[in-house]
Amino acid sequence: MNNFTFQVTTDIRFGKDRLNELPEVLNTFGKNVLLVYGGGSIKKSGLYDQVMAQLQNNDNQVTELAGVEPNPRIETVAKGAELCRTEKIDVILAVGGGSVIDCSKVIAGAACSEEDPWTLVTKRSYQGPALPLVTVLTLAATGSEMNRGAVITNLTAKQKLGVHGPNFLPKVSFLDPTWTFSVNRYQTAAGSADIMSHLIENYFSTTENTDVQDGIAEGLLKAVITNLPIALDTPDDYDARANLMWASTLALNGLTGSGKAGAWSCHPMEHELSAFYDITHGIGLAILTPRWMLHVLNETTAPKLARFAREVFQVEEAVPEMAARMGIQKLYDFFLACGIPMTLPEVGIEDDRHFEEMAKQAVAFSSIATNAYVPLTESDVIAIYQEALTPSEYL
Repeated sequence: MNNFTFQVTTDIRFGKDRLNELPEVLNTFGKNVLLVYGGGSIKKSGLYDQVMAQLQNNDNQVTELAGVEPNPRIETVAKGAELCRTEKIDVILAVGGGSVIDCSKVIAGAACSEEDPWTLVTKRSYQGPALPLVTVLTLAATGSEMNRGAVITNLTAKQKLGVHGPNFLPKVSFLDPTWTFSVNRYQTAAGSADIMSHLIENYFSTTENTDVQDGIAEGLLKAVITNLPIALDTPDDYDARANLMWASTLALNGLTGSGKAGAWSCHPMEHELSAFYDITHGIGLAILTPRWMLHVLNETTAPKLARFAREVFQVEEAVPEMAARMGIQKLYDFFLACGIPMTLPEVGIEDDRHFEEMAKQAVAFSSIATNAYVPLTESDVIAIYQEALTPSEYL
């Protein structure tokens, strides 16, 4: 295990009926609030009215930024940063899922920076000041409510890039599982695939002897596998939604990744799918992850892939390679059973016309060619994309 520093200071307010605490939280930072949200689902669910009632009763001055995209655009970031400057915003309140929170993080930094917002993103690390951020989470998926990362899309450049900053960390996050009751089956499954991908990316690391991190990851994966089908069948099952929401937060707050080295593998590849085709991030990850596992399966990787199969899916096969293949098949079948489309044509990607360019960018904008669990060349990435064009059987 490598040296690490683990300091995640977000104040988590988990559970039902906590919004009455919002005014006290916001008063810590000031009265001028930028309220950021997405496509209107919070208005249909009634959450918007609840939040606005709290803000109005607290005499907050509210500026709204609505319509944040599922893959948040750099243009929206620029618009939000300008609003922060012109309206002299004290605190940003992000109400939504990971896309809304990611967008708000970069707005918070861009509002305090003289750099062009896309230049800030392309540097991948922002060390400057940021406006304080408070979040109200409505989707279990990205874990953005308790980490320092964000992912922003530039469709003009066909680029989707992650950027991290110490001051992007939300100050306070409200996590009420009841706000996820209205999330539809597709987005619930996509969000859970995103959670699982975060855990899998950290699990398959170049660092050995990380039993604590790996054991936590295995437990969280099993929690998602247990609770996702319940949430799909009974959307208002509080305990199922609560377990998914907390698993999402813990999957990417550093708990399972600290002390580990190496680049993630599937996220850089999926970011290109989203940048070129604007697909749902979690769906792209679900499609790619089993194909990546099979692609990197060899004599060296078989023992860890077999451990994944045995601990997460209770595979009892003794031979490592066969156990690994069985685990990969079970992961694929689980996603399929949850209604996730498991081929690229099902999400509108019919052919390989962009695969070469996508693979080139996946390698250029990450270190998967040198520092991944198994280094991937452009040819490897193309092969994984091509495998995802058709249904798969791994045994």
